[in-house]
Amino acid sequence: MAQSRHDMIETFRARLEEIIAASGQSRSAFAAAAGMDRSTLSQILSPANDRLPRAETLAAIAAARQVSIDWLLGLSQRGPLSADILPERMAIERDAQWADDERLVAWHREAIGYKIRHVATTLPDLLKNRDVIRHELEHFAGAGPEQRIETAAARLAYQRRPETDMEACNSIQAIEGFARGEGIWHDLDTSVRARQLDHMIALVEELYPTFRWFFYDGRQHYSVPVTVFGPLRAVIYLGGMYFLFNSTEHIRALSEHFDSLIRGAIVQPPDVPKLLRRLRARLG
Repeated sequence: MAQSRHDMIETFRARLEEIIAASGQSRSAFAAAAGMDRSTLSQILSPANDRLPRAETLAAIAAARQVSIDWLLGLSQRGPLSADILPERMAIERDAQWADDERLVAWHREAIGYKIRHVATTLPDLLKNRDVIRHELEHFAGAGPEQRIETAAARLAYQRRPETDMEACNSIQAIEGFARGEGIWHDLDTSVRARQLDHMIALVEELYPTFRWFFYDGRQHYSVPVTVFGPLRAVIYLGGMYFLFNSTEHIRALSEHFDSLIRGAIVQPPDVPKLLRRLRARLG
């Protein structure tokens, strides 16, 4: 079972104290070695503190004692002297099935309490209804719609929890193409597309602000499907495989890429229901 955010903070504090003691350094010396002030370290270790440090600080602490961030956060039980010390900066995960792959589900679970940034392959899965999921997977090798429907429902149930924080991006051309029935949607009945738009209107209004959907102009910006799981990892989906990034520099770079899409967004989350209603009205 995934630990709660409170448990993760407690685990992090205990493991940080453990590696400080193992270093033989004073707190001041350890803080200096990790590139932070003694006051910052004291604040992190304070029982009254209910926040994890920034990703950059986590990375600095991990690097200072050659431990993994996963171990510090309690996501791995392998200690400082194990093969988990220096995780791979990038790995290729094969046999990938976007949205219902067990690995992806686990990565979402481990990121509870962090902001998730997501550029969808088509539409965000938690917003899809059953008919759209079945249409997507009708001819897709190796994937079954029922499991994906269950996964989408679980993702939606999780997103309804108050501690969630997720941002999603799509090009405006993608949602307009869906409404017009273009590309993979060309043989999806108009009534199904209308119901899907109604479904999305209701959900984006319900879930805002813990779920925020942005639309950028695909003529000015581009992105492959990517998800950034807080400071823990980032995943790019290439169809049949994931490129998994664990290093702080890669996670930061992909976070910055996502943030650039948001800065270039021509439709902001509060205006998304209006956009969807306009598209829905064209379907009659």
